[in-house]
Amino acid sequence: MALRATLVWLSVLVLVGSSISVEADPNYRDALAKSLLFFQGQRSGRLPATQQINWRTSSGLYDGRLANVELTGGYYDAGDNVKFNFPMAFTTTVLSWGTLEYGKRMGPQLQSARAAIRWATDYLLKCATATPGRLYVGVGDPNVDHKCWERPEDMDTARSVYSVSPSNPGSDVAGETAAALAAASLVFRKVDPQYSRLLLSTARNVLRFAIQYRGAYSDSLGSAVCPFYCSYSGYKDELLWGAAWLFRATNDVFYFNLVKSLGAGDSTDIFSWDNKYAGAYVLLSRRAFLNKDKNFEQYKQQAEQFMCRILPNSPSSSTQYTQGGLMYKLPESNLQYVTAITFLLSTYSKYMAATRQTFNCGNLFVTSSTLRNLAKKQVDYILGVNPLKMSYMVGYGPYYPKRIHHRGSSLPSLARHPQSFGCEGGFQPFYYSANPNPNILIGAVVGGPNQNDGFSDDRTDYSHSEPATYINAAIVGPLAYFARSSRS
Repeated sequence: MALRATLVWLSVLVLVGSSISVEADPNYRDALAKSLLFFQGQRSGRLPATQQINWRTSSGLYDGRLANVELTGGYYDAGDNVKFNFPMAFTTTVLSWGTLEYGKRMGPQLQSARAAIRWATDYLLKCATATPGRLYVGVGDPNVDHKCWERPEDMDTARSVYSVSPSNPGSDVAGETAAALAAASLVFRKVDPQYSRLLLSTARNVLRFAIQYRGAYSDSLGSAVCPFYCSYSGYKDELLWGAAWLFRATNDVFYFNLVKSLGAGDSTDIFSWDNKYAGAYVLLSRRAFLNKDKNFEQYKQQAEQFMCRILPNSPSSSTQYTQGGLMYKLPESNLQYVTAITFLLSTYSKYMAATRQTFNCGNLFVTSSTLRNLAKKQVDYILGVNPLKMSYMVGYGPYYPKRIHHRGSSLPSLARHPQSFGCEGGFQPFYYSANPNPNILIGAVVGGPNQNDGFSDDRTDYSHSEPATYINAAIVGPLAYFARSSRS
């Protein structure tokens, strides 16, 4: 009860703490640098000498051994020590897309973005090529891991290896992996052509596997991925998404025909690691805008229907907003939807501005500025322009979450505490402590406030206090977008 009372008192302090000044125009460049630095805190594998988040050290060095393959590297998805490839691949796709769209606005952070992408793609390449006819899709038993509170460097739980194959298909995770590799191949096309070709040829093979052996990976792997990252939306959206990215990377008519065969009839008002339809429509609409290709007009219409479901004054809006102006989709980790949808708003706004186009949601006239202003409002809210005057990005601004649900951040580092904690060793006194985390996971964007704009900064409240790679991946593009435009 003491912890709860302290946290309630702290959240009351937050509610009345209006003396903290809020920048009306946040420092997007600082936030961009920090949003990318966060990925270093999520790294698995042998860490390089250039590692800046130095309370983390090498971990998971024997990943893959239980299946006689080498699967080190990649990212822990959130505050746990598991490598789930489905959200990791989505993270990679969105980071790559953000870098393609906004790389010229990133300045010195372009190198950091490429490094963050490559840390994932090096691992995804291993997963796709280690064993012919098999795609590895995760390392670490989530059901065992989630009973522990220990640093990644101390892991003593089974590093079980999970895969999909012709007899146990996973079109969703394979489609997303293909999308990630294809998108990343474009990022590296000019700076590392050989690596780019390897990514693209592997993407082709993985998508072929996804198409040929159809099925949901949740059905094949059960409790190894559910309820953590079940494929709730099915796998058709990942096939469409993967085909769209391979078409963008190759211009091969085969992928255009595959996109057409999958259709564009699925309406949506969300974009996430699970549901890719909206992202695919915006990506495909680019051809209609920039190439004036009539074959892609239907995807532009679908993208605009999506925007009409998001815009607050649209007659077809199905999106709630908090009193403070934050988009509110779902109670658990709401900021993942906010950042992903904001990415689509800013990118579609960019396409509209480049071609001076507008559209209508019923009687609502929509310009590129309409979308841009809504995207900016969401980014600004996350960075502290909100009723609590609190940044939801760790280490950004004067007030931010101090008790995030993250094992490595909440436990003393190896340098300070060389002895291993063991599986349950971190619960007392660290997990249940009211003290701030000893290690600051700079740049981490947490799950965010509740529907009343409230936030308790409670480590045990994972649905609001846990960061995740896919929350951060989606905000990188909009931050780069506003970093440039705020200066011009």
